[in-house]
Amino acid sequence: MGDKRIGFIGVGLMGHGMASNIVEKGWPLTVMGHRNRAPVEDLVSRGALEAKTPREMAEASDILFLCVTGSPQIEDLMRRSDGILAGAHDGLIVVDTSTAIPDSTISLAAELEAKGAAMADAPLGGTPAQAEAGELSAMVGASPQVFAAIEPVLQAWAAKVVHLGPVGDGHKMKLLNNFLSLGYGALYAEALAVARKVGISAQTFDSVIRGSRMDCGFYQTFIQYSLTGDRDVHKFTLSNAHKDLRYLAAMANEAVIANHIGAAAKNTYAYAEAIGRGGDYVPFLAEIIAEANGVKT
Repeated sequence: MGDKRIGFIGVGLMGHGMASNIVEKGWPLTVMGHRNRAPVEDLVSRGALEAKTPREMAEASDILFLCVTGSPQIEDLMRRSDGILAGAHDGLIVVDTSTAIPDSTISLAAELEAKGAAMADAPLGGTPAQAEAGELSAMVGASPQVFAAIEPVLQAWAAKVVHLGPVGDGHKMKLLNNFLSLGYGALYAEALAVARKVGISAQTFDSVIRGSRMDCGFYQTFIQYSLTGDRDVHKFTLSNAHKDLRYLAAMANEAVIANHIGAAAKNTYAYAEAIGRGGDYVPFLAEIIAEANGVKT
């Protein structure tokens, strides 16, 4: 597909599918070792190489993708003594596909620029299943030149790629996107708890919402746990959801704007994490809110 050397750090639930599409579609790929060896070994079996440190990854890559939890992890990968900045070189492009704090992204981009390298933020829309199928969406913040260089590789794992503007804009839009989706999750969970309390089952609730103007892809995966007990159809943890809404609050604070609904949604996810359910997936929120109100599920 191309002669650019591609690196990938973070081959977890989302990253494995993205990286597998890159290597299967002909790009030379290097991945970084991870405590969960299974996805790394799978990618190596498909033809990827393995590196041990972020510095080695930077040195071995023309385009280096990052798919980790958030800004603290990204900043560590970039700034540690054996980090990406230590191995940055002219022409390197670092593409952060995580959900991160925009101001952090803009600061890191400036540090890379001082090394002759560049940064883009390309956070994701979609599920792990869509990652494996190459059907994610990407909302990209980058200069026109950087976007042109990375777009062919983005298309290896994304069905929809939108260039929003300069670096940082991707993460700004991702926080807005997740505010909508996770806000829906909080609303669905509370609506289902009220429904059960007044004698409306999840099945009856779904018979009205599905196919109506209130239906959407997020609803369809969210509701499956309440309908069928499928624990894995919507693999996004409550702790990650809480983190994303904290980042949204930070962005709103910097913009000096009130975000009342965002704060309410954040506190719903904060409650779930505070009671020890942060490792559960977002659709479990319906069960958590019901139980908090003494409603059996």
